[in-house]
Amino acid sequence: MTTATDTLAVRCTGIHKSFGEGEARVHVLRGTDFDARTGEMTFLVGPSGCGKTTLISVLGAILSCDDGEVDVLGHDLRALSSGKLADFRLANLGFIFQQFNLLPALSATENASIPLVARGESVKAAETSAREMLESLGMGDQVHKMPAQLSGGQQQRVAIARALVHSPRILICDEPTASLDAATGNTVMGLLRDAALAGDRSVIIVTHDNRIFDFADRIHHMADGVITHIESPDSSREDAP
Repeated sequence: MTTATDTLAVRCTGIHKSFGEGEARVHVLRGTDFDARTGEMTFLVGPSGCGKTTLISVLGAILSCDDGEVDVLGHDLRALSSGKLADFRLANLGFIFQQFNLLPALSATENASIPLVARGESVKAAETSAREMLESLGMGDQVHKMPAQLSGGQQQRVAIARALVHSPRILICDEPTASLDAATGNTVMGLLRDAALAGDRSVIIVTHDNRIFDFADRIHHMADGVITHIESPDSSREDAP
């Protein structure tokens, strides 16, 4: 487990989010409270459809909420324009997706360099930084390969490199081990844990994979659009929020 600080990276209070209109309206988040601390790995778990992906999309500045407070790194996301939100995501957030979302026509280096290119760096400088990040993740001999030439674990490492290359302060991971065997999943989680410690980041992980629960500093359990309880590192149950 990581050694957490007392600094809150994320604080969501009373979050409501629904989709649709009239009788077809579906309430997904129902007054959800959630927080994540710097230097921690915070897990978000619960059954499919309980609102986990919607919640991380709100705190990741991808979706807006209907009501509530969303404070991320001291910024009130509801007060930011769409353009400012895009800038905020690019500067501060890294995302790792379940299906990796690598572009098949780009090499490992080119895929990992995308956030830096998007931020305005030259292709040459971005690719140099991307290769260095890949090398730090044990991918030094794979930097020129295309995604189809890589194993699932190698593709996941490219996705991690892409998420970390621009030094985000918050890393958001959606089922990062779902497509991996146990050994590879543990390796990937070790890399994410090291990223949290080395960069003094907050790492937020949505998962159904109970094989990796031991990596968590806190586990937020979610059901029907709210956090029902939180497990701390000693696995004792805290009061429900």
